[in-house]
Amino acid sequence: MNATPFVHLHVHTEYSLVDSTVRIPSLMTKVAADGMPAVAMTDRNNLFGLVKFYRRAIASGVKPIIGADLRIANPDDPGRPSTLIVLCQDNHGYRNLCRILSRAYLEGRVRGEPMVHREWLDRASCEGLIALSGGVHGDVGHSLLLGHLDEARQRLSGWRDIFGDRYYLELARTGRGDEESAVQAGLVLASEERAPVVATNDVCFIDADDFYAHEARVCIHESRSLADPDRPRHYSNQQYLRSSAEMAELFSDVPEALANAIEIARRCNLDLKLGESVLPAIPVPDGQTE
Repeated sequence: MNATPFVHLHVHTEYSLVDSTVRIPSLMTKVAADGMPAVAMTDRNNLFGLVKFYRRAIASGVKPIIGADLRIANPDDPGRPSTLIVLCQDNHGYRNLCRILSRAYLEGRVRGEPMVHREWLDRASCEGLIALSGGVHGDVGHSLLLGHLDEARQRLSGWRDIFGDRYYLELARTGRGDEESAVQAGLVLASEERAPVVATNDVCFIDADDFYAHEARVCIHESRSLADPDRPRHYSNQQYLRSSAEMAELFSDVPEALANAIEIARRCNLDLKLGESVLPAIPVPDGQTE
């Protein structure tokens, strides 16, 4: 087992149909082989892979962390929602996440895509959930990149008012655009506001060599050609399931971000009862079972 295990808390599986080629059996095989004690599933606005993920993790001796990559509607720019990663701390948090996602599909569609609306998120609806800021794709990160420091502080304060010590500034280094600038600005903000930070790798495929297959999937979704020079490049070949050793080297200058990944995994303890029918209590005629 790796002497300094890491826990990936931002992982899209193949159930994030738009941007991931991660198959759950392969994920668990690699996580277990690396000695990682836990791994999260944070698919985009859904929990479709929950049962398969949970069962496979338990069978592999890995602690399953259930969460989602929430898309927060942006009324000022409907085409550019922000991201918030939420993880279930307990069963109450899981039920709250189910309610949030159900509401997104029933009430929150923007241009056909289910969205969470910011006003839905308050202390009660987010109880039992741990939140990661979403890095450059979160509203705090976006404000930092634009140099709007007061706005970033205000947004950070708003989230901490909801989540308290369950809100973490997410740091990722996958070689995309202004990511490192956001990391450095985030570290300054974290120091000034005494906010905790956590390292992730925004995982969308298992191995680095899977990047081109991943890009093909993205192109299919966007109805574009791989050879199209004008297509947007939202992903990098570094968004693979890095080993614990690779993550330790990548964030050697921010050890607390690595330690907090383990700490968050410890805080998440969801106990699901699978394989049991949950039926409403209704009268049954004599001689018949529910």
